[in-house]
Amino acid sequence: MRGRKLVVVRHGQTGHNAAGLWQGQLDVELSALGVEQAAAAAPYLAALQPARIVSSDLARAARTADAIAEVAGVPATRDPRFREIHVGEWQGKSGDDVRAEYPAEAEKMLTGEDFRRGISGESVADVAARALAGAEALLDTLSDGEVAIIVSHGVAARALAAALCDLGQHQAWQVLGGLGNCHWAILGETARGGWRIEGWNLRAPDAR
Repeated sequence: MRGRKLVVVRHGQTGHNAAGLWQGQLDVELSALGVEQAAAAAPYLAALQPARIVSSDLARAARTADAIAEVAGVPATRDPRFREIHVGEWQGKSGDDVRAEYPAEAEKMLTGEDFRRGISGESVADVAARALAGAEALLDTLSDGEVAIIVSHGVAARALAAALCDLGQHQAWQVLGGLGNCHWAILGETARGGWRIEGWNLRAPDAR
């Protein structure tokens, strides 16, 4: 048994990333730099010979996945279960705005407490549950030794990696941190059927 692998990629940079704005599930396009990052990452990810490429249906993830798919010669499909955490009333706001308008919730963020973001948004547990369901459905289509690429988002990617590897979400927040734009994690299946993190925050060496 060689085990299956999931490569979880965060999308390229957007203007909201550059400006420090909360995106959540706002459908924001890649910036010019984000397009460059996706193009730089594509050959390295294609070299992993993915059997499947699946992305969040939000444009920033979809466009990143399409860049990889073009080089890999594998069609990219969409699954909304890999969307970013919904941050409710925080969407489009800066970090300073959130700290000023939602001080209690901002304090919870500093301690890694899980709660529904932006009053009407999701918790990390919510994201982990839906992303894990998406990953399990994807894994059902993979044969032993095959690789699938999932293009997702910062919080969603970490939540998925932690859930699949049976790592507590708070521990993942403390130990792993987030993936950079167009950085990725490699998750490998073990001989006993569990999962381990084989690489974290990997990137194309020539990317900006």
